[in-house]
Amino acid sequence: MIKIVTSIVILIFGITTALAQVKSEEIVIKNGEIELPGTLTFTDNKSPLIIWVHGSGNVDRNGNQPNTPVKANYIKQFRDSVNKKNIAFFSYDKRTSNKKNFPFLKDTKIRDFAVDVETVVSHLKKEKQFSKIILAGHSQGSLIAMLASKNINKYISIAGAGETIDKIMTQQIKKSNPMLGIIVKKQFDTLRIKGKIEKVNPFLVNIFSKRNQPFLYSWMQIDPLEEIKKLTIPTLIIQGEKDIQVTIEDAMKLRGANKNTKLVLIKNMNHVLKTIEKEEDNIKSYYSSDFPLSKELIETVVQFVKK
Repeated sequence: MIKIVTSIVILIFGITTALAQVKSEEIVIKNGEIELPGTLTFTDNKSPLIIWVHGSGNVDRNGNQPNTPVKANYIKQFRDSVNKKNIAFFSYDKRTSNKKNFPFLKDTKIRDFAVDVETVVSHLKKEKQFSKIILAGHSQGSLIAMLASKNINKYISIAGAGETIDKIMTQQIKKSNPMLGIIVKKQFDTLRIKGKIEKVNPFLVNIFSKRNQPFLYSWMQIDPLEEIKKLTIPTLIIQGEKDIQVTIEDAMKLRGANKNTKLVLIKNMNHVLKTIEKEEDNIKSYYSSDFPLSKELIETVVQFVKK
């Protein structure tokens, strides 16, 4: 009995010691008027640092979207997982999720998000605390991270699109409504040629509102296949096979555009990086943190980062 108790005490002490090695700092990084408050977690060792680059929407540092049902918490799960492998991690509230930034968002273009990332990289690089810096871009963040990859050591694309946003959105809508997909394409064609859409289809007002048009126009000008060709740093492309927003074909196109990249397809991983066994759980996982993050994702990332 004494031996069993002793073993339990040693186990608990070991767990406590491991947890104590992870330190957390709340940091606010400013890009002009834009405030990017985030969380930096790291160990005492001079470890590699992953900086997370968000997907579209008002995503916060944990992978949730304020004032929406999206509560997947996938970035927080990712942070905790890589910290256990002695990898530092920083994620911040995207400019669109911080209320203090709202007065300054009117003229935001896609490259402004990349400047946010560059500002974050510059700030953390000055600390000279980390052995190397890796950008992990998720969904829309895959493209943004490519644009901001000048002063980093490695790049990871997770669920990144392999075509321009107009083609991606047209394909997504066409799957559920072929006729509406045709209309979407025509609206994008008008935006590409004229830089604006005077007459927006009533069914597409939320997408092509006057406020959204300049941002969409700036986004559709940038081809991820052209951008990934420019990368000379070690690059990892990860795609989940249960992703209903971005396809395996997208990942294959990214890989095809730069033969020096590595492609890993992860079975049963969806767009918010959760392991999905039942199809009905795919959408549910967007609204709950109860679904586990893909273990294969973490294993793949850790191996790439530490190589």
